[in-house]
Amino acid sequence: MIELVYLLTATHITILCVTIFLHRGQAHRGLIFHPILSHFMRFWLWLTTGMVTKQWVAIHRKHHRYSDLNGDPHSPHVYGFWKVLFKGALLYHEASKDKDMVNTYGVGTPSDWIEHNIYSNHSRLGIGILFLFNIVLFGWIGALIWGIQMIWIPFWAAGVINGLGHWWGYQNGETRDLSRNISPFGIIIGGECLHNNHHLEPSNPKLSRRWFEFDVGWAWLNLFRFLKLAKLRTELS
Repeated sequence: MIELVYLLTATHITILCVTIFLHRGQAHRGLIFHPILSHFMRFWLWLTTGMVTKQWVAIHRKHHRYSDLNGDPHSPHVYGFWKVLFKGALLYHEASKDKDMVNTYGVGTPSDWIEHNIYSNHSRLGIGILFLFNIVLFGWIGALIWGIQMIWIPFWAAGVINGLGHWWGYQNGETRDLSRNISPFGIIIGGECLHNNHHLEPSNPKLSRRWFEFDVGWAWLNLFRFLKLAKLRTELS
C-alpha cells in the first residue's frame, strides 16, 4: 500500500510541475513563483523526468506557432495519431536536438549556474538518483515504480495530450487548429486535458471555462497564491 501511495503522490507532483511550472509559468509566462517553489519544481522535474526546461518550453512554443500544420513538432495531423500517442516522447527528443529552434523559442527560461552545470548538462543524473532512491526505499519493486514514473509524462503529456488532445473530444470554441477537450475533469493530468480551452486563450493560467469543468492545476495555483508562493502576471502592479 505504501508503494502505491508513494507512486500516486510522486506522479501527481510531477504532472503538477509540468503543467504549473513548465507550461503555464515558463512557456506562456502567465505566472510568477516564489524562488523556493520555483526551484523545487525545477529540481523535481530534473529528478523525475530528465527534461530540460529550455527544450520543453521551446518545443511547446513552436507547437503553438505551427499548431497542426507542417512545423508542429508533435501534431497527430502531421505525424499520425498512433505515432504521437505511443511515440510522442521520441518526437520530443528529435525536436530537442534542433539547437537553433531551442535557442529561438526557449528565450526567457532559467539560465543560472545550476541550470547550465547540473540540470541541463547532466539531465540524466536526476533520474539515475531517483532509481537508486526507489531501490533503497522499496527494494527491487522500486525498479518497477521507477519505470512507471519514467513513462508517466511521455505517455500522458507527450502521447495523450499532444495526440488525443488534437484528435478527439469536445470544443468550447473554434481555434485555427484542431485542439479538443478530452475530459472536463482535469485531475490525473493536472487539467491539461482541457486542451481546447488552452488553445482558445494560451496565456490564461486557468484552463477550465465552464461550470462543470475542473482544473486541478488551477486549484493548486490558488493555494499557492493564498500562501504567497505564486502570482498571476496580471496581478503585478
